[in-house]
Amino acid sequence: MTAAEALVAATARLRAAGVDDPARDARVLLAHAARIEASRVTLIAPEDLPEDIEDRFDQLIALRSIRVPVSHLVGEREFYGRRFKVSGEVLDPRPETETLIEAALAEPFDHMLDLGVGSGCILVTLLAERPQATGLGVDISEAACLQASANAVLHRVERRARILQSNWFAGIEDQFDLVVANPPYISRTEYDGLAPEVRDHEPIQALTDGNDGLTAYRQIAAGVGAVMRSYGRLLLEIGPDQAADVCVLLENAGLVDISVLPDLDGRDRVVRARAG
Repeated sequence: MTAAEALVAATARLRAAGVDDPARDARVLLAHAARIEASRVTLIAPEDLPEDIEDRFDQLIALRSIRVPVSHLVGEREFYGRRFKVSGEVLDPRPETETLIEAALAEPFDHMLDLGVGSGCILVTLLAERPQATGLGVDISEAACLQASANAVLHRVERRARILQSNWFAGIEDQFDLVVANPPYISRTEYDGLAPEVRDHEPIQALTDGNDGLTAYRQIAAGVGAVMRSYGRLLLEIGPDQAADVCVLLENAGLVDISVLPDLDGRDRVVRARAG
């Protein structure tokens, strides 16, 4: 079987399984199986696949057909121009979160806190973009802390990034001029309707609070004032229908200059505020 024939068959198989973009996924997985860049798949299309590559590709397509995410199969996901190692222990980096990155980079910062650091994509990206800054990332999950630490090393910011296993603000004594978070904001009822790639393969504690989706924001609003420098910034990623509720929580907690930023699709995505 040539690479082109294998791609056609794999694409049909993924389409029948309900995968959203079967041709793209087939190309990425063939490149991974052949250990080449995805841009080179076209070059090998006329060639017969070696048996070992064909077997690896078939196994990858079988897993993708049962909706295992591509990122978990190849072990990484691109975010803000960098590749991050991921696993089923952390939330996959998502393009929408780049809205938060852009907002953070719009003003200078020296010392930042990432609440719920997960893969480390936010903390590591911001430190990589601001070489003079330092940061702390906290997460209740030990596995997430290990993943974030690995990504900090991968992108050479480990000397400026400290990772702490912590439940929100427990054990934090520093003061920060930037605090960011992408907390679990999906309600329990919304969780049941998520795509299988998300619902069945990403950590539930990083997706939902099992309640109304606002539990984390209540906890952040209650504790963030104690760790923010005067007029420091807070940036929170939110679900598209949560802006009003989160703004009220922050206003009641004494934060000021509260506003909402949309993502590229025009949906409310980030709430920003400052310490009073």
